[in-house]
Amino acid sequence: MEHPYLFLVKFFEMLKLDHWAHNNPHVIYMWFAMIIMIFFGWLAGRNVQLVPNMIQNIFEVLVSGLEEFMVTITGEEGRWVFPLSATIFLFILLGNLMGLVPGLYPPTASINTTLGLALVAVPFSWMVGIRYHGIKYIKHFCGPVWWMIPLMLPIEIIGHFARVLSLTFRLFGNMMGHELVVGILLGLAGMFLAPLPIMALGVFVALVQAFVFFLLSVMYIAEAIEESH
Repeated sequence: MEHPYLFLVKFFEMLKLDHWAHNNPHVIYMWFAMIIMIFFGWLAGRNVQLVPNMIQNIFEVLVSGLEEFMVTITGEEGRWVFPLSATIFLFILLGNLMGLVPGLYPPTASINTTLGLALVAVPFSWMVGIRYHGIKYIKHFCGPVWWMIPLMLPIEIIGHFARVLSLTFRLFGNMMGHELVVGILLGLAGMFLAPLPIMALGVFVALVQAFVFFLLSVMYIAEAIEESH
């Protein structure tokens, strides 16, 4: 969908990079989202106090809540992988919410971004399984008894690669769909009043989609940690 005005794309136009900027707005706004996350991470951690201030309180509640939720699924063994899972969640949430701000583009509305996130989350769960089980992790793909290996191994391999497609298209489809609906309403009924109900719903969708991606990633990690049956 062609946006009427994207601030950072206009900035790159001034740098004579207009062709690249118009073809890759998701890359520009992905960088922008990462800069925002780095800044707020620095802001929250630069002056950690025993009696927290407001910003520290917000981050502690958010991060500790996500961590405890993850530990209830993975057990204590999964606590060390929380930083990556939480970073993915916060990046997706921020990227989704950027689509609600005029002049910004949600990087998660590009299939390139969502595929990149899926290619981090799913292979990372395999690495967790290898770390905990070593070569025995292959048992997760072989079924409960040895004579089912010729049947179960191809099915499990296809299923694990299908996880990448599932995470990719679920997030991309929902965010691109929201962008298209808002764009159509802007064209049909004006800039200010028409998209407001959709934008209000968009906040809910942004949170749900970020949480679903996070939840599925955590479930894949929990499955990799547990013993095969």
